[in-house]
Amino acid sequence: MSRPAPRTRRSMRWLIASLLYGSGMRLMEALRLRVQDVEFDQGLIVVRRGKGDKDRIVPLPQSLVDPLSRHLEEVRGLHQRDLDAGFGEALLPDALARKCPAAAREWRWQFVFPSGRLSVDPRNGATRRHHLHETAVQKAVTSAARRAGIAKKASCHTLRHSFATHLLEGGYDIRTVQELLGHSDLSTTQIYTHVLNRGGLAVRSPLDLA
Repeated sequence: MSRPAPRTRRSMRWLIASLLYGSGMRLMEALRLRVQDVEFDQGLIVVRRGKGDKDRIVPLPQSLVDPLSRHLEEVRGLHQRDLDAGFGEALLPDALARKCPAAAREWRWQFVFPSGRLSVDPRNGATRRHHLHETAVQKAVTSAARRAGIAKKASCHTLRHSFATHLLEGGYDIRTVQELLGHSDLSTTQIYTHVLNRGGLAVRSPLDLA
């Protein structure tokens, strides 16, 4: 079964890690992104059914627009090859799968970060391309930290923590950061409050401030 080229897999892991820091998403939120969730024109990403089953909006770092666009061009080519081979389905949310099963082959419902292989759903025998497995990204981030000589424990969640910390250091209000992180309780966000309440209007990703 088809796999993306090795360069594509490496660039995919880099893109995911960059988005974790640049948007504050959780790892599984990034992996579950669909093509339609990325709004290039508006510079945002829609995180659907995040923790607490809530939707929210996070910034799309401008520095990732070009590499993410190129990545999606490659993913679209992969999807077309799957369709040509008689496959091309992505797993749909339950309600949509019942109401409109044909949507599973539509481009907008494909995962932004697809797996390198097709898999068979043991429940119904359907062959689909799921999203990349989380361990691939976790191992890549751990390996990158080790190569960089970082002595402290570093993980995908560390990138999310850094997003929050650097936004607060940049002067954004804690309630803005709370909304971007998807925290239902402000006290969860307050672990980052060494810099508070300096205001801020339109959010710029910390990835674009480097």
